[in-house]
Amino acid sequence: MHLTARAVKQALPGPYTLGFLPTGGDEDRRVAVSGPRARRRLALALAERLRAEIDALAAAGCPLVEIEEIWADRIGTDESERRLFRDVHHVLVDGVTGTHLSLSIVGGTAHQAGLETILDAPYASLAVDLIAGPDNWHLVTPLAGDRGVIVGAESGRPVDEPKEVLLWAAHYAASTRGRGRDRVGIGSAGTWANLTWAIAVRKMRLLGEAARLAAMPAGGELARSLDPRSLDARRAAMGHGAPRRRPSPPGEV
Repeated sequence: MHLTARAVKQALPGPYTLGFLPTGGDEDRRVAVSGPRARRRLALALAERLRAEIDALAAAGCPLVEIEEIWADRIGTDESERRLFRDVHHVLVDGVTGTHLSLSIVGGTAHQAGLETILDAPYASLAVDLIAGPDNWHLVTPLAGDRGVIVGAESGRPVDEPKEVLLWAAHYAASTRGRGRDRVGIGSAGTWANLTWAIAVRKMRLLGEAARLAAMPAGGELARSLDPRSLDARRAAMGHGAPRRRPSPPGEV
């Protein structure tokens, strides 16, 4: 991924999640959600309003719009919830042009809803929280290889995830369905709002370093950039200075 000063992402809340809220922000949306039918009406109305925002962002030249669904883990195997999720997202993104649309599943595991529910609408990429919802890998592995994946592997905790873990997540996502590294990104998992500015900046730099390493070809330079313990038992014991194993003479094992 090549980032420039013109690359801007706009994140918007997902209509399925907003449909769980008991009230809306505007006066004409302040209706009590007393049951599934009322919630469905509210979610569809919010999807229409969010669609207008997406169209406006695309017209303004915003290259990436991300829809964040925090409560997609509530869908499960309920067919009515699956249908609602599909319906609101089709209202949201069907026919949108001029921007990259990404669906972000954060806050929990949503794999029980099935990929046919989560990505029934034509999103170009899927972002998954792999800290709060490690089983979201089950959404990544069957995903068509021509769709992008953003692996949310850097948590919102003050402590950092090892860069080797981030690199593994990126490489595993790239290996699924022949996706390749060009269709994989590395991102945060959940909110960083609870972090200090200094910690958030440190984590951003860690993500940048992991992305740099993920783009490198396999070889000595990459190996020297990683903890020896993540490579093999020999390097774990002897460090990066472990001598290379000499090939056996012909006829010997």
